[in-house]
Amino acid sequence: MSNTLEKGRVRTDEDYSTSDADENVLGGWRPTEEQSRIQKVMKRKFDFTLLPILTIIYLFNALDKGNLGNAKTGTLDQDLHLKGNQYYLITMIFYVPFCLCGIPLTMVIKRYSAARVIPILMFSFGSLSLIQAGVVNFGGLFALRMLLGIAESPMLPGVVFYLSTFYTRGELAGRVGIFYAAAAISGAFSGLIAYGVFQISNPPISGWRILFLIEGAATCVFATFAFFVLPRNSQSAWMLNAKEKEVAKERIEKDASVSVSEKLDIRDALRPFRDWRYAVWAAISFTLGVPLVSVNTFLPQIVARLGYDTVKTNLYTVAPNVCGAVFLLILTQLSDRFRERGLHSCFALIVGLAGWISLAVIPPSNVHATYGAVFLAAMGASAPSVLTATWYTNNTSSESRRALLAAVMIALANAAGLVSTNIFRAKWEPDYTPSLAISGAFCGLCVIITFTWTMYLRYDNARRNRIQGVNLRAQDVATSELAKGWKSPHFRWTT
Repeated sequence: MSNTLEKGRVRTDEDYSTSDADENVLGGWRPTEEQSRIQKVMKRKFDFTLLPILTIIYLFNALDKGNLGNAKTGTLDQDLHLKGNQYYLITMIFYVPFCLCGIPLTMVIKRYSAARVIPILMFSFGSLSLIQAGVVNFGGLFALRMLLGIAESPMLPGVVFYLSTFYTRGELAGRVGIFYAAAAISGAFSGLIAYGVFQISNPPISGWRILFLIEGAATCVFATFAFFVLPRNSQSAWMLNAKEKEVAKERIEKDASVSVSEKLDIRDALRPFRDWRYAVWAAISFTLGVPLVSVNTFLPQIVARLGYDTVKTNLYTVAPNVCGAVFLLILTQLSDRFRERGLHSCFALIVGLAGWISLAVIPPSNVHATYGAVFLAAMGASAPSVLTATWYTNNTSSESRRALLAAVMIALANAAGLVSTNIFRAKWEPDYTPSLAISGAFCGLCVIITFTWTMYLRYDNARRNRIQGVNLRAQDVATSELAKGWKSPHFRWTT
């Protein structure tokens, strides 16, 4: 089949022959040898410029969001005279604006360019982290965490959307996995920084204040750098030449978007929410969010169950976070290799479920078994979130719909933080057995929904092929022809 069709001719089933169904084809587009070479060079440029910057941005985002748990292992409670459930209220209030503001701010990112809005928001939450170092009471920290929730709310959907304008559907999960691994690695970094800070003899100010100062200042410096370096889109990317920009536009239209850099259309963006199918992804996003937030927010407290002092507790959070990041990278790379999302996500969820069940039933006095279960819970936390975000993004070809959809779905996952922050309560310290059991229950429910949904999408693809007498896969159809979404005759679900 030629790279293009005659002008004005509509594709027919004969145009989509099974001979096109190989890994080098993007939406029915078979690149020439020169175009394939250009693609490799172009992807390498993106991988070594865009990806490291976005990874570091998300690393700082996760650091500034999650460092409260490390601060609590120090003297935060005593210095601010926190009582009862006040600490848990502080962790909970972050997720209220985090859920509510993500959607409108993601639309701002789509309208005014992720390359500009994301660094501005990054500078904002870095500044708020700096200011946190000076709080003196519960009210001050409560207000700052609420503002921090606003500034950080669109970071994940914004970056996922931004990456989807540079990479095709089959390349996205691995790249999202790389930058999202920064969230897991941030726990290791924060643990190491806290480990070092809390060992300072006779510090001029409390160790947790130094922690906020270090991480906040570094965030502001890098945000300034990112503002001037990130390109608005592939067509204005400073690292590409004219031929590479041409190929970049063509391949995104074949295997990512209906059109490149389309203008924001709110009416069109709302269309997925009239479709019950997206409600299933919403349920998956919410249920996976509970174990995810439990790990991201309360891992230091979970490790503290083992009875270690402040310094060792922070040090022992490092290995589970690193292990979770490595597991995430391996699984997302395999997901891209096989262009499959649902079953890979199920596997990660089952690993996490084993961890939560073990944590809930094994007494903390069994130190080695309990610490091993922490690794399983950390490994099963992040990967399902990345794979699910990639999953519904792959099945949404309009940029406007994709931006709003990512914002809503990730807001639902973040809303699960309201569950996590309310099941980890002072009355259940230090074992948190009910908290761990509830996190495991949500993980198990997510396994059931995800597996059932995967099987349904595979059935629907087979039904469409049977009716049309063809053997199409999602990657065999150009996304530029899928303006109607799943109602387009040649649409096939990425499963």
